[in-house]
Amino acid sequence: MFFKKIIKMMMSNSNTEEYLNNGAILLDVRTETEFSDGHHPKSVNIPLQVLKSRLSELDNQKAIVTVCRSGARSGQAAIILREKGFDAINGGPWNLI
Repeated sequence: MFFKKIIKMMMSNSNTEEYLNNGAILLDVRTETEFSDGHHPKSVNIPLQVLKSRLSELDNQKAIVTVCRSGARSGQAAIILREKGFDAINGGPWNLI
């Protein structure tokens, strides 16, 4: 448990909880197979590989917290989303949300 807290502090943006409490979309960018193996119940799955082609599925009036397995892909997704005008942050590993 202590280890999870340390990882969460290192990987997650300090605003993650605030974003989620204010109605942000929780976007899981892992593959469909990874997502089906387990995911946060409130998350939406759009794999990083197809994110750019599926941006229209996201509400650009809502903030977005991206998650994945380790925080690397979600970091890339947050950058892509910000470049397209979304308010997005990297939430890190999905299982620590």
